[in-house]
Amino acid sequence: MSLEAFLVSTGIVALAEIGDKTQLLSLVLAAKFRRPVPIILGILVATLLNHALAGAVGAWVTTVLGAEALRWILGLSFLAMAVWIMIPDKLDDDEVKVDATHYGIFGATVVAFFLAEMGTKRRLRPWR
Repeated sequence: MSLEAFLVSTGIVALAEIGDKTQLLSLVLAAKFRRPVPIILGILVATLLNHALAGAVGAWVTTVLGAEALRWILGLSFLAMAVWIMIPDKLDDDEVKVDATHYGIFGATVVAFFLAEMGTKRRLRPWR
């Protein structure tokens, strides 16, 4: 029974992530560098750093703001996200360029993936 739940959850998440910019970035990095180990480790490190930073900032914000103020801010942020999500993303050629020769494949993956995750619109969702 638990294997079935795991497979269903994994399948739903995989379907939801199709076309996500971080998925596309990982495919581009894999096609460009053809070195899976530093790319996978770079994605892991960038994801752990991103979530640790988000958790630390979230914990800090909850200690600074009161419960009532936090409710209003979260409610307004949901409304702002509803408007923002309607604005399509634009792909600019001159956005972020990471030089793999300077950082190496691992470093380039960490920097690029961290920045891509920070730019993901769903990052602003509150966790409870």
